Amino acid sequence: MDEMSDLFEQRVRKLQLLKKEGINPFPNDFKVSHTSKEVFERCGSLSNEELQTFEESFSLAGRIMAIRDFGKAAFIHIKDREGKIQAYLQKNILGEESFRFFKRFDIGDYIGLEGRPFKTRTGELTIQVDRFRLLVKSLRPLPEKWHGLTDIETRYRQRYLDLIANPRTKEVFLRRIQIIQRIREFFTARGFYEVETPMLHPIPGGATAKPFKTYHNALEMDLYLRIAPELYLKRLVIGGLERIFEINRSFRNEGISTLHNPEFTMLEFYQSYATYLEMMEMTEDLICSLVKEIYGQFSIPYQGREIDFTPPWKRIRFEESLLEIGGLDPAILREPSKAVEVARGLNLELKKGTSHGRVLADLFKEVVEPRLDQPTFVTHYPTAVSPLSRRNEENPELVDRFELFIAGREIANGFSELNDPLDQRERFLQQISERGEEADASLLMDEDFLLALEFGMPPTAGEGIGIDRLVMILTDSPSIRDVIFFPLLRPERSAT
Repeated sequence: MDEMSDLFEQRVRKLQLLKKEGINPFPNDFKVSHTSKEVFERCGSLSNEELQTFEESFSLAGRIMAIRDFGKAAFIHIKDREGKIQAYLQKNILGEESFRFFKRFDIGDYIGLEGRPFKTRTGELTIQVDRFRLLVKSLRPLPEKWHGLTDIETRYRQRYLDLIANPRTKEVFLRRIQIIQRIREFFTARGFYEVETPMLHPIPGGATAKPFKTYHNALEMDLYLRIAPELYLKRLVIGGLERIFEINRSFRNEGISTLHNPEFTMLEFYQSYATYLEMMEMTEDLICSLVKEIYGQFSIPYQGREIDFTPPWKRIRFEESLLEIGGLDPAILREPSKAVEVARGLNLELKKGTSHGRVLADLFKEVVEPRLDQPTFVTHYPTAVSPLSRRNEENPELVDRFELFIAGREIANGFSELNDPLDQRERFLQQISERGEEADASLLMDEDFLLALEFGMPPTAGEGIGIDRLVMILTDSPSIRDVIFFPLLRPERSAT
């Protein structure tokens, strides 16, 4: 039997003995009056002399993270939802029987305790325990002797242990929660309504991606996990909801990387009587407010470099970025064959019949995107790669669209919405044509959406922001798996 199995068996025997003695190792009636943080706020600044006259008693509960046993006394550290605090248990105060019972506690157990605060000789605020109870008997010891969990695979698979052992992990996810709360407040303050749209779609529309497919037994029909909520949100705009947003889960049956997880969180928002220009301004305001609130300044660290969010952010047209940032020959903009030649020279895979706009977009992704370190809006994309965007008035081969890049990755995509139902139908047909034999027209031509559009959608602009990628940057996290509680992983292979 290995050490971990032996410790597990020892704790199981302790649990069984407690039950045999009539002690409930999992009670649910202990009442907590304060958190560790609240105790520090009340008493942390008081001297030991002042604490000696402090008559208030505190009731706290948490997981035992450390035990220092001195025979007739013991110090423990307990961890609750807001921090950690030390407690002191003495045999002559608790009584021999009660103190003997405490000796059966292990690191990882949950304890409820009551007592008054004092400070040790080293100045550490501590609870002098008058009474305590076992609240949960833990059967497995915490990892790595409770000093941290470093194996990345274990951290992702057993996030609960990661949260217990690594304060940094908890900080990241608390910041993620804070960011999402602030996003809601930002839009609500501007007159937007938060809405919910379906996650099961009969047609996987709103973006170009491979969907997850499922089957509904009662309706006897195929359904798809949404790849984007866009077409349903636009239906609500048509219905008269002029300012709406949704923080949603979307799904794409594609690769996994430091920037991609099959299940991810998106913010999408739409505003009638606005253009892509207002969307850029709103995006800048939103992210700058988040950065300033979290860091107190606009320049923040990200993976060894500084990202400067000081507004206004750089704006550059798509075609100009290929030349100025990508360093490509201007001929690629005029001659489709030249663009194809350059793409093949970069070993990019191109399907037969790929449009000029698509080739340029592939080149952009290869040579421009990785170099967009500081916040940059890239505008005026080719119409061929923007099937839901409004055509530019001056050049219909381009659209009124932008993408935001930070740290070499796409964070947001927004545009003035295409609200011409005839043009939209033509765009869908073009998508089907470009995909050739592999295209399933029934999955690309959303007739219900086109029907809604034919009733009239007001001039509108919309945008999607990748929450996970934004949180990565605002928490200095290298991988999307670091900001998703439970990222998708391959099943563990059992040892043979």
